[in-house]
Amino acid sequence: MKKDFFKYQAQTTPHPLAIEISKAKGSYIYNTSGKEYLDFVAGVSANSLGHNHPKVTNAIKNQLDSYAHVMVYGEFIQQPQVALCKLLAQNSPENLNAVYITNSGTEATEGALKLAKRVTNRAEIIAAKNSYHGNTMGSMSVSGVEKQNQVFRPLIPGTRFIEYNNESEIDKITSKTAAVILETIQGGAGFIEPKNGFLTKIKQRCLEVGALLILDEIQTGIGRTGKFWGFENYNVIPDIVITGKGLGGGMPIGAFIADFKMMSLLKDNPKLGHISTFAGHPVISAAAVATVTEITQNNFIKEALRKEALIRKHLVHPSIVEIRGKGLMLAAILESPELNSKVILKCLENGLILFFLLFEEKAMRITPPLTISDEEIIKGCNIILKTIDEVTQ
Repeated sequence: MKKDFFKYQAQTTPHPLAIEISKAKGSYIYNTSGKEYLDFVAGVSANSLGHNHPKVTNAIKNQLDSYAHVMVYGEFIQQPQVALCKLLAQNSPENLNAVYITNSGTEATEGALKLAKRVTNRAEIIAAKNSYHGNTMGSMSVSGVEKQNQVFRPLIPGTRFIEYNNESEIDKITSKTAAVILETIQGGAGFIEPKNGFLTKIKQRCLEVGALLILDEIQTGIGRTGKFWGFENYNVIPDIVITGKGLGGGMPIGAFIADFKMMSLLKDNPKLGHISTFAGHPVISAAAVATVTEITQNNFIKEALRKEALIRKHLVHPSIVEIRGKGLMLAAILESPELNSKVILKCLENGLILFFLLFEEKAMRITPPLTISDEEIIKGCNIILKTIDEVTQ
């Protein structure tokens, strides 16, 4: 299988981890030789309830017994779609009451950008340096790392970049600006939280000039930071929110959410202003309903903060400079990129799955399932500490 993987499957990096997977359950992934790996990554924050959660699996099976794809998005009334939209609206601030389901987070970004331009009749987008919002052309156009973008230019024009947490650049948001798009916590840049009310000040400036605030909650949303939405931690409410990753319980999905009056502009002038064949796929939507229901009806959201404290308590080592992030969206910052790489790869040998961040090479991603147990957290932390000692001796 590994030979065919490298021969026939397009590669995303020069050196993929290349574990041959046989099964996954709970907080563990197993390779074809039967080796067990404790998963501290959760499919890059996607497997909110761990692997093969029975309620998600049963929701998928039950929906398959009824129907799968029947029509392009928005034409037929399908119970899983309606239930998911209602559930997300009920768990959001009052102005975020209309949901457009998409196939992925980057598609949600595309929809949010289109909506902002349609609402404001403006073209300029303000985004942050070192940001990441997806990998389609519009999403790349508002992602602020040139080494990722340069070989794909020209991208969509009209984007200006500001430095995250730099209040002196807020005045770059003007009456020409359609929207400001920011990650609630910057992900690829190193899990950087907003400071000194930065997001609140951005929202105030948007109100002053008639621009919209789009917050990217693809990683921070659906309970991962100790609130249903990450922005609830920072005293701000966006005009449009983007979600994905953890929403589907391991299935591919995204959504952008806004006020119904705003969202209605996409249905006319022109008609089909935003359309997708497979968006809101009933099987995927059923999985998402099961995921959100399980997270909100249990104690997983509050538990994320307690488990964060447990990780911070046990993950102490001279080679760990700091731990950034909130809830179960954490990044351990090591002394050097070289050490970080060695530790992540050696931890894999030692039965623990960790991963890198896009742009901060000293950062070790720690984003386990929300369902992870205290015992599993302590076990994983001990593997990290032991491995650091191994590679630094």
